Amino acid sequence: MTTIFEELRADHDKQRTLLDLLVKTEGDSEGRKELFEQIKAAMHHHETAEERYFYSPLMDYDSGVEKSRHGIAEHHEMDEVMEQMDETDFSSPGWLSLAKKLRDMALHHFEDEENHYFISAGQKFSDDDKTRLASEYRSEMERLAS
Repeated sequence: MTTIFEELRADHDKQRTLLDLLVKTEGDSEGRKELFEQIKAAMHHHETAEERYFYSPLMDYDSGVEKSRHGIAEHHEMDEVMEQMDETDFSSPGWLSLAKKLRDMALHHFEDEENHYFISAGQKFSDDDKTRLASEYRSEMERLAS
């Protein structure tokens, strides 16, 4: 059975790939629009499920409150960049700048989680918690995708 950390890392890897592909797109192409829609959906679903099944349980611990607040704030900041991208013409150089900003923000966020937050949470969550949260996270991701 997988842990919450493995589930989150797998989704981070998918988002890294999508974001890398996005910043290589050009102009007002169908591919750029389609890829951006995939990324928005993937990130929104991931943020929602992660906040429920990683950050919320982490807040049960005093040392996890600040980490959770910071991670959730970064989700909000990425959402704001995606909203700006929605309001910017796909063929604009500004759109590509925003896409690169989003990628950089996401990579920073994933790195914080994987190299710091997961270690801290791993010391707090029991083995049962880790597998239960993984199952609940994956179920939520499936529900949100349907």
